[in-house]
Amino acid sequence: MKQSADRQILIRDVCKEYDGEIALDHFELYVRKGEFLTLLGPSGCGKTTTLRILGGFEFPSSGRVWMEGQDITGMPPHKRKINTIFQKYALFPHMNVFDNIAFGLKVQKKTRKEIDSKVGEMLELVGLTGYGKRNIEQLSGGQQQRVAIARALANEPRVLLLDEPLGALDLKLRKEMHIELKRMQQRLGITFVYVTHDQEEALTMSDTIVVMRKGKIQQIGTPLDIYNEPKNVFVAEFIGESNILPGVMHEDCLVSFSGRRFPCVDRGFARDEPVDVVIRPEDIQLVAPEEGMISGEVLNVVFMGVHYEMQIQSGPFVFLVQSTMKEEKGRSVGMKVPPDGIHIMRKDALS
Repeated sequence: MKQSADRQILIRDVCKEYDGEIALDHFELYVRKGEFLTLLGPSGCGKTTTLRILGGFEFPSSGRVWMEGQDITGMPPHKRKINTIFQKYALFPHMNVFDNIAFGLKVQKKTRKEIDSKVGEMLELVGLTGYGKRNIEQLSGGQQQRVAIARALANEPRVLLLDEPLGALDLKLRKEMHIELKRMQQRLGITFVYVTHDQEEALTMSDTIVVMRKGKIQQIGTPLDIYNEPKNVFVAEFIGESNILPGVMHEDCLVSFSGRRFPCVDRGFARDEPVDVVIRPEDIQLVAPEEGMISGEVLNVVFMGVHYEMQIQSGPFVFLVQSTMKEEKGRSVGMKVPPDGIHIMRKDALS
């Protein structure tokens, strides 16, 4: 099958069922060469099933998978130029770091010189130079994760699949590894397909995010697109925190909600079309009551370290507001939202 030159992987009309339960529902996706693509969604949405089908550990009930123009749908894992890193790293406890990384190279019957060179290169890449003789149990969780990455990359896969590989690490280490993984991927230039339910991981590392729900894709886009222009209520609620209100789109760039009209930047809606309005908490500016587009009363204030998170009652709706400026509980405040902070979604957008 012909593929566009930059489309390394093509998943076409794939369905997967387990005992009559649908895990993937006519799923279609392409992955570009050298891309860091993240499958993001809650448990049971089909993201790990997609990864296992790509790796050859599962086969679709119907549909096809192509890689670089070759149909790999029924190909076993060891024949694919694809490696997988799971949440449990599956390192060999009876082998030291060097032998873990060298395992696949020895299976390929590489020479000792080739193995020494490649393992040294991988240890340097993952920041573990000098650790070759260490036993696996002597390593921290983060170091073990680096060894798993080095072992997978030593075989020079064209695609690396990562199934929630940071899930066992503490928060600080996870954030450090976000930067490290992205750095490695950019340096090597190979394709990463990453699975997570963690929105911050997806937003931090990805070139492209695929948001999934019940075996279907809800939205595909850059982190900025997914965050700022969610296509439906599910995406808006799953990616970060949102204020979602009912509204009416009267004409291009004019919407009403909370009892008044507001300028926005969205177009292409029918006249007086009912819509959902999304406003991110950080896009609301607190001002004096008489200066606000909306006014309300502060119900609750929580210090979050970098900002304050406040609940503000305005009519029947409680707005979530994030600000570096604290307002006291019980105080009347005004709220302003710039036109590009008001995002409009169609009512029938959720599939």
